[in-house]
Amino acid sequence: MILMACVDDNMGMLFNKRRQSQDKVLRAHILDITANSRLWMNYYSARQFEPDTEPQINIDENFLSKAAPGEFCFTEDVDVGVYEQQVEKIILFKWNRRYPGDLHFNINLSNWRLVESHDFVGSSHEKITEEVYVR
Repeated sequence: MILMACVDDNMGMLFNKRRQSQDKVLRAHILDITANSRLWMNYYSARQFEPDTEPQINIDENFLSKAAPGEFCFTEDVDVGVYEQQVEKIILFKWNRRYPGDLHFNINLSNWRLVESHDFVGSSHEKITEEVYVR
């Protein structure tokens, strides 16, 4: 699976059990990246999207267990560390800010190789950094 997540500078994903931020430009970018594949997510994340009009979106509470090799998973509120062995690529979208956090992205990236990094302008953040990691 290809794991996608949004994180702050402390690798936080949630605070007060809520997503740290949402950005419509980022959502469109995620849909562009996944246009010719499956994009798995849970119901919490699906509320940001329009799953009825986006054919690649698959919603299931056990989405990280259902994704096949090469398929994308967008996660905001799930402990990802337990799925690391199934992950073939990680795409992080960094907010470039520090927020309070109560759930963190807990895959140790020192075991991964950064192969791509670029910035783009979002609707709510003047800079979002996309980083791509492989084993």
